[in-house]
Amino acid sequence: MTEPNEVKVEALLSIINSSAREAMAEYKNTGHGVPGIDAGTLHPLDFATDTLALRKAIRLLEGACEQLNTILAPPQHTAYNFINNYNWACTNVATQSFIADVLENHPEGLSVDALADAVNLDKTKIARVLRLLTLRGCFKEVKRDVFANTRLSLVLQSTNDVGFNLQHQRGCHKFAAVLYETMTNQEFARSNEVEKAPRAFALKKEGKNNSFWEMDEEACGIFHKCMIGHAVIHGSYAVLHYYPWDNVSSVVDVGSGTGTISIPLAKMFPHLRVINQDLPETLKLSRNIWERNAPEALLDGHVEFVPLNFLEESPVVGKDVYYLRSIIHDWPDNEARVILRNIRKVMGPNSRVLIHECVLLRKFEEPDVGADGSTKALEPALLNFGSNTPYQHDMAMWLLFNGKERTLNEFKNIGASAGLVLTQTYDLVGMMLMEFRIAQD
Repeated sequence: MTEPNEVKVEALLSIINSSAREAMAEYKNTGHGVPGIDAGTLHPLDFATDTLALRKAIRLLEGACEQLNTILAPPQHTAYNFINNYNWACTNVATQSFIADVLENHPEGLSVDALADAVNLDKTKIARVLRLLTLRGCFKEVKRDVFANTRLSLVLQSTNDVGFNLQHQRGCHKFAAVLYETMTNQEFARSNEVEKAPRAFALKKEGKNNSFWEMDEEACGIFHKCMIGHAVIHGSYAVLHYYPWDNVSSVVDVGSGTGTISIPLAKMFPHLRVINQDLPETLKLSRNIWERNAPEALLDGHVEFVPLNFLEESPVVGKDVYYLRSIIHDWPDNEARVILRNIRKVMGPNSRVLIHECVLLRKFEEPDVGADGSTKALEPALLNFGSNTPYQHDMAMWLLFNGKERTLNEFKNIGASAGLVLTQTYDLVGMMLMEFRIAQD
């Protein structure tokens, strides 16, 4: 009889094999084949907006691989790898010095001497950084001391929305370094206020005391451009393909930013009346971006810009859909309830609230209404299909402004406190779309 732990290993090997083949099939279905680790160009699927099948396969593949490593490797090896990982630091060097941008003009490769001159850094240190990254397929050494871009390093370019996002994430590591201090500090330990987040603690130690949400025009522009990269990284554009927008006439993008979702939504569904609602300074930036990226949508009069402070005011009245992407996770429960109550006040009988966020799965969480079967991970995969991305994102929210990701039941309870009931969920991988309607008495 096969030993139970061996059965689990065999099951993981089966998941790895099947999910890898599913991913390969998705690439091959484009007619461009499976990408190579040394490819110097992006694959057509890399920035397609509808890659849900591929992302589901990769979620299982990553989760099963990680669990298999944890089972078979000595625990000291795995624990050491938790700490001894400096991919983030080397990636930060690459983005800050624009290495991928420089190599764009040298597809055949550039010597480390010339590259060091171009970015004004020491050639020996640059080579050490690049050699670590090449182990993960980020850049490639085409011959001794000559480096070139790969498909992976191309996303680090400053002109790429993902690269721009990664370039401005470096502060999180500094904030993470003081996490334990904030948990033991009398002033910070039991507070959920944004002014008591690890970010605020770290900046206070440096003699700085600015709130996350107090931004000048330049910082505001950077933040909203980063949110475009965030949408690409987390597959947010899947919402364009998997919600029945054909049955919707009007949508309010609550906390719309500069139109990350509303611009492609208006382009794909020109019948929609789209109302962008955010703070006045953000809407000023938003208008400029709409004029540049979707001028035709502005000309037909289907797009509006209406100022809103969602903590103090309600959005426009009686629209079909009130859409919130990556809004609720920024706020503690009390503020989250205020935002949803302000929306509930102006909803019509058939209005819906769509909350588009990461959702945490927990071992003893009860199944909830509207969750389709694909939301349950295969056995013996870990929670969240073995993916730790939602939990890593939860940590980022905590570090930055004492925000948090939530479970489906936590969203359900917050909705109920605002007079809303969860009626449907859409598993979009990494993030989930939750539909709420007015609760019936």
